[in-house]
Amino acid sequence: MRRARQRSETLTHDQILCAAILVGVLALLLWGRIRYDVVALIALLAAVAAGIVAPSRAFSGFGHPAVVTVALVLVLSCGLERSGAADLLVHRLLPERLQASRTMVLVTLGAVAALLSAFMNNVGALALLMPAAMRASERSGVAPAALLMPLSFATLLGGMTTLIGTPPNIVIARFRQEVTGQAFAMFDFAPVGLAVAGIGILFVAVLGWRLIPAARRALRPHVDLMDVGPYLAEVRVTERSKAAGKLLQEVEDATEVGEITALIRGDMMVPRPSPWERLAAGDVLVLRADPNDLSKLVRELGLELRGAPGAARGAGQAMAEAVVVRGGLAEELTPRELRLRSRFGISLLGISRRGQSVHARMRSMRLAAGDILLLQGDEQRLPEAIAAIGCLPLAARSIGIAAPRRIGVAVLAFLAAIAATSFGVMEPEIAFAAAALAYLAFGVISLRSAYESIEWPVVVLLGAMIPIGLAVESTGLGAALADHLVGLAGPWRVGALVAVLLVTMALTDVVNNTATAIVMAPVAVGVAKTLAVSPDPFLMAVAIGASCAFNTPIGHQNNALIMGPGGYQAGDFWRMGLPLDLIVVAVAVPLILVVWPL
Repeated sequence: MRRARQRSETLTHDQILCAAILVGVLALLLWGRIRYDVVALIALLAAVAAGIVAPSRAFSGFGHPAVVTVALVLVLSCGLERSGAADLLVHRLLPERLQASRTMVLVTLGAVAALLSAFMNNVGALALLMPAAMRASERSGVAPAALLMPLSFATLLGGMTTLIGTPPNIVIARFRQEVTGQAFAMFDFAPVGLAVAGIGILFVAVLGWRLIPAARRALRPHVDLMDVGPYLAEVRVTERSKAAGKLLQEVEDATEVGEITALIRGDMMVPRPSPWERLAAGDVLVLRADPNDLSKLVRELGLELRGAPGAARGAGQAMAEAVVVRGGLAEELTPRELRLRSRFGISLLGISRRGQSVHARMRSMRLAAGDILLLQGDEQRLPEAIAAIGCLPLAARSIGIAAPRRIGVAVLAFLAAIAATSFGVMEPEIAFAAAALAYLAFGVISLRSAYESIEWPVVVLLGAMIPIGLAVESTGLGAALADHLVGLAGPWRVGALVAVLLVTMALTDVVNNTATAIVMAPVAVGVAKTLAVSPDPFLMAVAIGASCAFNTPIGHQNNALIMGPGGYQAGDFWRMGLPLDLIVVAVAVPLILVVWPL
């Protein structure tokens, strides 16, 4: 132990450079102004310039089996969703008893979420279940805030249970193969993951939801469109409008509209206009109001809702709400740049950003993950447009009449790939590639849909970070960090396991969980080598910890997605997330020691 501490006190030149790059990655991710895949590329180029990654190996990560496997799992997940197989499963497993008690609703939703997340992308599982949760909210009278955070946490817990449940598990499995010669198998994560997921879901269903602030739990469920808070919208004063010639104060008093944030007259925009400003034909008001107030305002004062082609709701026209997904096309673009009208024939009527006061013009407002868009257009084209711009619908979807044959192919090909992987007949990437080709051959998904289903930012993140993760090991930085962890834990080897789990949990709350797994895997192996024990329990601790992004909305994409629909603020997550972290530690550590002994 003394030698370990002495070795860790003095870092080599390469170790210092590698540590500096990792600190820089953490700082940029916390800053949040640069997307995580771009941060990973910057870090990779910095590592090459510093000489800790050879130029010939700089892009070797993009051919790594873990990267290929993650991409193929996303394609298969898309196929299960597009074929209607996942929808059918949801409809079969979510009966009408969702109108029952809050605990029953949460247990049922959580169990189905965990089951789906075990075999498909966590975001896809949430996308399928969020509409069901909103319907359950309406039927049971339970606020969306009391359902959506437990649902999001259940998808994260379910991902712990299988190899393909979440990308960090794939990364850890492949890292184990490089260390020991044998990767974790498909269901090696299940003994620990199932117990953690089961107890975690019971906690959020029985007690956890009570820790959500009462103000969020008091928000009433949606009635027509979801009551997710006020929208930012624009209305135009026409020549026939009753508002022409009236003072802004009179308009606000007459309609009880939420808030008029700006007045646009010609090319000039006046933020926070005076209530004594007199309106004229052609003026545009930027305001915040809920959908019902918007309809009332347009109807009573004869205003024109900007973006709506003609009447607010014509023949064949429908309104829908969709939430912006992190990494989707809509994120960081403005409505003007999306060109919804010219590309899809749909109109953007409003934008809701819960917990923030927005005063910019709607057309020039840069969208962020979690924003909710109020859209109008042809009811047949709306779902396609929502998917094309990288958003998730907040309304129920039908399964589709052409599903039976495609469902059969999708399920059989997927199960065959799982079986081939589980019994060691094929490597995961080979089995999943064969299943993806079957999806394409039998028309389960199109080639374009297959490419669109891949989260390229995640692929870039993995490909760029894998060489850096290898550098953490090759430079000896992983061993040095491991020595520090062992030193903090003292002679108690279980303490070192707890320390690895806690550090991984802390990182995954602020850093992408896949990047966390890449960085922590060599550290975990270093701890095992220092203690002269098996690396398996420490790698399993990293896998469990990387799925515990419960305390912040930036820890996992699912948390960001529920911010708007649930009406949450950033500080709401740790109230339920921190106790859940403690429960995970209490359950996981003893089980890891039993299933994967030191």
